[in-house]
Amino acid sequence: MEIEMLVKKQRAYFEKGKTKNVAWRLAALKTLKKSILKHEKEINQALYEDLGKSEMETYMCETGMVLSELSYMISHLRSYARDKAVLTPVSQFHARSFTSPEPYGVVLVMAPWNYPFMLAMEPLIGAIAAGNCVIVKPSAYAPATADIIEKIIQDCFQPHFTAVVKGGRKENTALLEQRFDFIFFTGSVAVGRFVMEKASRNLTPVCLELGGKSPCIVDRTANIRLAAKRIVFGKYLNLGQTCVAPDYLFVHEDVKEALLREIERCIRRQFGAHPLDNPDYGKIINEKHFNRVLGLMKGVNVRIGGGSRKETLQIEPTVLTEVTPSSPVMQEEIFGPLLPVMTFREISEVITYVTRHEKPLALYLFTGSRAVQRQILKYCSFGGGCINDTIIHLATSRMGFGGVGASGMGSYHGRDSFELFSHRRSIVKKYTWMDLPVRYQPYTSLKKAMLRIFLK
Repeated sequence: MEIEMLVKKQRAYFEKGKTKNVAWRLAALKTLKKSILKHEKEINQALYEDLGKSEMETYMCETGMVLSELSYMISHLRSYARDKAVLTPVSQFHARSFTSPEPYGVVLVMAPWNYPFMLAMEPLIGAIAAGNCVIVKPSAYAPATADIIEKIIQDCFQPHFTAVVKGGRKENTALLEQRFDFIFFTGSVAVGRFVMEKASRNLTPVCLELGGKSPCIVDRTANIRLAAKRIVFGKYLNLGQTCVAPDYLFVHEDVKEALLREIERCIRRQFGAHPLDNPDYGKIINEKHFNRVLGLMKGVNVRIGGGSRKETLQIEPTVLTEVTPSSPVMQEEIFGPLLPVMTFREISEVITYVTRHEKPLALYLFTGSRAVQRQILKYCSFGGGCINDTIIHLATSRMGFGGVGASGMGSYHGRDSFELFSHRRSIVKKYTWMDLPVRYQPYTSLKKAMLRIFLK
């Protein structure tokens, strides 16, 4: 009942039209930015409690990303919110055609636990910029971060405009029973299906940011040393609990051993000889996921790492070999610090494997060959990715980020966020000083001839 009343209050506030004022939206975004800066130390502490994130990693992957998105949106919002003129067809002479963005209304943002601050705040920024009222649902698996998100939003806004609902499955279900005008969800494919099913009852549009098994491909022409360094960074960041982390490695058999030696060297260099003792090395979110990840190592060879510490929920950066497509580790998204390795002879083998499985959220290709690059981009469908790097494609407000197929739908960041949370109306303003008679009955042969001239 409390959630139902909150949605009703937000809908009533939205109907007053205050959020449609662009200057008001800009003021809201600036207020949010000031509050985040004010509470930065508390954000750091919360993410350390929930995920063991270091201050450097928190700023690089969470707080800094949010502040960058805020700055970008504040700088560009006025231009995004303007009407856009469109060329009017001769058949509609004399008129002016344009598109005009309007907010959806009351929006629900459901955030995950792996980047619990960034993945709550970045959609919120887009929703506010577009002029919506918003309810944010942080993950119950990251309670300290949920608390600081609530504190920041209460510091900035009245609940009839933007509010936080904390809790677990019960609260999620109660929220999805309400009628929202748009739902933004980041999380697993299974829960994404449930969200979409609930949304379909009210024909509510959704953005689903899911995941999947994102391949990392290294061909024989790649810069092996650089590839290893960037793969280790992308894979083991946040202990692999990243939706766009390289999920498995496909390496040309001629360079497999050289790459694995470099990966082992890079792990030691980045995390030390004993990663579990590294104060900047995080932890798995909870015991359930810790046990699940450990279970994925069954039936394969542990080539590098494999150690774990249950009391701190940590698993070493691990590389697995003797992996086949039927291995348990290849049956689900890993979401942990395990990197299974498979080999190939011809790039066509990789293309066949990738295209016969669900479309991944990300794809990474390390190559010095333009021909290989063209083949992968031509035949493999994926949400986004990098050539000769990992993960960094999402770290910009100038390109949208999103999935395709089973890895999600919809795209956000920068302009894409504004458009995602807006409905763009198509409008023709017809002038009244003249009225062409062609469309009106009676239909004469002259009118038919004129119509063909206008519409051919």
